[in-house]
Amino acid sequence: MSKSFYKKNDINTLILLAQNNDIKALEELIRRVQRDIYSIFTHLTSKKDDVSDLTQEVLLKMAKSISTLKDVKNFKSWLNRIITNTFYDFSKRKPDHIVELDEDKFNEIRDKLGCEPGDRCLFTELEKLIKLALMTLPKDLRLSLVLREFEGLSYEDIAKATNTTLGTVKSRISRARLKLQEELRDFI
Repeated sequence: MSKSFYKKNDINTLILLAQNNDIKALEELIRRVQRDIYSIFTHLTSKKDDVSDLTQEVLLKMAKSISTLKDVKNFKSWLNRIITNTFYDFSKRKPDHIVELDEDKFNEIRDKLGCEPGDRCLFTELEKLIKLALMTLPKDLRLSLVLREFEGLSYEDIAKATNTTLGTVKSRISRARLKLQEELRDFI
């Protein structure tokens, strides 16, 4: 089958083909999900090398265990569970670095040379400030908030992905939002 055949198919068809050992379907599936996985990890860890390594680890786990997925409709939840478990395993290997928000570092970002006034500059600076503030959150709070705010998962889906209760998820997200507001109060 041609490359365009795989590009034209929906994700559910690709999953079914990949489960039947169709390597090209698996390659296309990986191509479609890798950016989202990478994006999630950019919000969970601060080192670019770790983000790349974690993304590759999730893709490898997904490829190895795609045949165990029973219902293709549950693919997103199943993949989020792999992402969550991989992040927790990573956190055990590399203890969570607590990032202290340093006023000088924020001012350095704000006063960066060559930054023209305007929306684009302000957006970039704000994005960096939010990223730094996210890194100050404990991993459980950070993971729940990223899955909710950046991935748009429901509270129920987050509870499944993190193997916790709905109440725990709501509490973590609420605490994370409060801590972020506190950290960013001088900037937004």
